Amino acid sequence: MAPHPQRLTVTRRAWPLARPLMTADGVKTTVDVAVVELSDGDSRGRSEAVPLRRYGESIDSVVAALEAMKGAVFSGLDRDTLQHAMLPGAARNAIDCAFWDINAKRAYCSVAELAGLGAGPPLFTALTVAFDTPDKMAEMAATNRARPLFKLELGGDGDMERVRAVRQAAPAARIIVDANESWNEAQLRAYMPILIDLRVELIEQPLPAGGDDALARLERNIPFCADESCRTVADLDRLDGKYQAINIKLDKVGGLTEAFALAAEAKRRDLRIMAGGVISTSLGVAPALLVAQHADIVDLDGPLRLAIDRGAGLRYEGGMIHPADPKLWGGPD
Repeated sequence: MAPHPQRLTVTRRAWPLARPLMTADGVKTTVDVAVVELSDGDSRGRSEAVPLRRYGESIDSVVAALEAMKGAVFSGLDRDTLQHAMLPGAARNAIDCAFWDINAKRAYCSVAELAGLGAGPPLFTALTVAFDTPDKMAEMAATNRARPLFKLELGGDGDMERVRAVRQAAPAARIIVDANESWNEAQLRAYMPILIDLRVELIEQPLPAGGDDALARLERNIPFCADESCRTVADLDRLDGKYQAINIKLDKVGGLTEAFALAAEAKRRDLRIMAGGVISTSLGVAPALLVAQHADIVDLDGPLRLAIDRGAGLRYEGGMIHPADPKLWGGPD
């Protein structure tokens, strides 16, 4: 229990995107985030969450879920009891990461030290090439051809043309693709020789989460990575024989606490780990950098897709992300 009653403050804000984003609902020009602050009068912790539409979340539902926790927080909710008080998702992620932040400040140490990790080094991150026409995706790849790793967002007719266009625009780059549950088994079988020829290294969530048993029948010429098929530790058993990697996103799993547990168990099962994220400010990415220390692939370029970021934001240089400024998140006051 906190040394003094804790107060939970919830705010919401829309951050403008650098470029409009094509989605199933149309074109997005902003991203909505919910910001949590925990305060006990002496210390303050904060974090940020982004609603995931795939799991039925909206900014209204996430803010409502956070507001509903104010009484429990004031009555002594802590990070351990939070795991059972809320379901996985963006709202729990916000409170969980805020607890990590305030607990580190109370202990006069960093969250990395609190979690038993060393100071994180700079990390290479993939550059996301958003779903668009092949020409537009190739244009972005050509502009950034010096970057070592691209992640292509797919999910529609012409996907192989998109991959081929990016490969031609950036012949030396490593490429991974995210099908976003959009293919069926026949398409995947037809696409596989093309993807091998184009030197794709990983295929993320090729089939819908509820219909991915076919992956166990396919040759694994390219590893498959579970995203929507793996939310928490409880999902790992059903991945056997189908996936060789998992994507850990804090807003999906419900916070840093579950992410650490999921990463540890995935490693025990010899699954590769991708530290993933969504479009957010640096406050949303900073906790994920701790998960990224365990990861084989890092995909945390969300702030680069914003028109502006928070002050003391993460420093990106080329393909590298530098550790978070303690003023942003995760360090002592």
